[in-house]
Amino acid sequence: MRVLITGGYGFIGAWIIRNLLAQGDEVWVYDLKEDPRRLRAIMPEAEVRKVVFVPGDVTDLPRLQKALADFRISHIIHLAGLQVPTCRVNPILGAQVNVIGTLTVFEAIRLAGDQIKRLVYASSSAVLGPPEKYPKGPLADDVKLLPSTHYGHFKICNEGNAAIYFQENGISSIGLRPWTVYGVGRDLGMTSEPTKAIKSVAINRPYHISYGGWQDLQYVDDVARIFVRCLMQPDQGAKSYNIRGTVVDLPPFHKAFCKV
Repeated sequence: MRVLITGGYGFIGAWIIRNLLAQGDEVWVYDLKEDPRRLRAIMPEAEVRKVVFVPGDVTDLPRLQKALADFRISHIIHLAGLQVPTCRVNPILGAQVNVIGTLTVFEAIRLAGDQIKRLVYASSSAVLGPPEKYPKGPLADDVKLLPSTHYGHFKICNEGNAAIYFQENGISSIGLRPWTVYGVGRDLGMTSEPTKAIKSVAINRPYHISYGGWQDLQYVDDVARIFVRCLMQPDQGAKSYNIRGTVVDLPPFHKAFCKV
């Protein structure tokens, strides 16, 4: 596969790249600036050098079209987006990047005709409401969506637009909804605190997790493998799927650290 990853220098993107390179695929990262520090934390420099950086804004349709054509891209993973805190402070900017940026990716695929074989994009568990709004146990992918943030509503908008692009243009896509993803390289976002706590224990420094409650903890390499597996599937349609890891309550999570 010749894979272009928007926002590929982020945490999940780095691990996806590692998995793609391991199976012999070619990778281009479409991002605002070149920042391979997370790649260098998880793979040798020789592997890092295989990744081609393509500077570009995800809302710039002509630039994205050119990248797809110039590099003969066959598959796309769309990760570019702004997280909950930024969307809360600046919802207009959040919508421009998260919603308009995603629409731009779909438009670029539509205009590319049959060139792009598969799109997998990052939705989020933020489309869901608080636990008390749902029955106990695993949630189906099609449960009622009750987001409590601008970010969550932006992700619902993206899932809806994906359905319309399949309905009107036949563009198939898969949206994935991670929750609390942890592992090497997780340094941004509200749910990065469990990862920071793990790192603090490893280097014998104090830490503080500023929130409580149940968390669905998902190891980043597992999440990355799910993205890559979905990229390789021939399924038709525009579906979104919850990703499930290990559901834990944060106080027991903390106590486990105290025993280390």
